[in-house]
Amino acid sequence: MEHDLEQTIALLTRTPATLNALLRDLPETWTLRNEGENTWSAFDIVGHLIHGERTDWMPRAKRILQFGESQPFECYDRFAQERESQGRSLAQLLDEFARVRSENLRDLRALNLRPEDLTLRGTHPRLGAVTLSQLLSTWAAHDLTHLHQLCRVMAHQYRTAVGPWSAYLGVMQCGGHSASQN
Repeated sequence: MEHDLEQTIALLTRTPATLNALLRDLPETWTLRNEGENTWSAFDIVGHLIHGERTDWMPRAKRILQFGESQPFECYDRFAQERESQGRSLAQLLDEFARVRSENLRDLRALNLRPEDLTLRGTHPRLGAVTLSQLLSTWAAHDLTHLHQLCRVMAHQYRTAVGPWSAYLGVMQCGGHSASQN
């Protein structure tokens, strides 16, 4: 499937409600546990998504539109949520994510992007030249990656409780995809 801006926005619009429906008011045993050392909990994942909303997607889109390839993107801190989410509740994070995502989508729509704008290039510090279309496609795929991760982390909590059914549960077999760089 080729990138389609309206389809991207349709998906990005749904992520806050999906997270809210899945996580709000769950016991902390579901939301604060992870898969082991150097892995993230549901709480961490929501914090990571907030940080991305503030420092990644729209700032980079605007940088492409303003500077093209002449000014590389700022490096992304994949672990910023560890300090930024301290002392906050999951409910607060879910509310903040919904708010910042709504603001970003409003700003994205206000850009009134034309097809030729989507071909403009920026410079990623590790990947080199990337197009605005690729950035926006990645924003949507990034949401899906973390929704997948979230389901995997939560299922992991029942890894022994499911007993022999584990062989039939793909989510229990997935080794994870958390090591990618933004």
